[in-house]
Amino acid sequence: MPIKRIASVIGVKPADIVEYERIHADVWPDVLAAIKKANVQNYSIFRHGNLLFSYMEYTGNNYEADMASIAADLVTQEWWKVTAPMQEQVAEVIGDEWWHVIPEAFHLD
Repeated sequence: MPIKRIASVIGVKPADIVEYERIHADVWPDVLAAIKKANVQNYSIFRHGNLLFSYMEYTGNNYEADMASIAADLVTQEWWKVTAPMQEQVAEVIGDEWWHVIPEAFHLD
């Protein structure tokens, strides 16, 4: 199965940038374990001003089920209670997105 590349964006509140970056310098181990267990690798979050850009590669065969397993993880839910108030959705969100998934325009292996 080919690797699925996913990129997404969300805003970060200016007053929370320092704290957001501080906690992401030491993400809770159980959160990282849940992400890896869900077949996610090469996951990064970048910041440009007040915009966060995430990139990840998915290597599993049931993306929806694996993302649901992350969402069902109790430690991850606690992590999101910390991080979500620091974030602001972008105007382009679709449906129930939190982070807005953006299309790939170019890729080179």
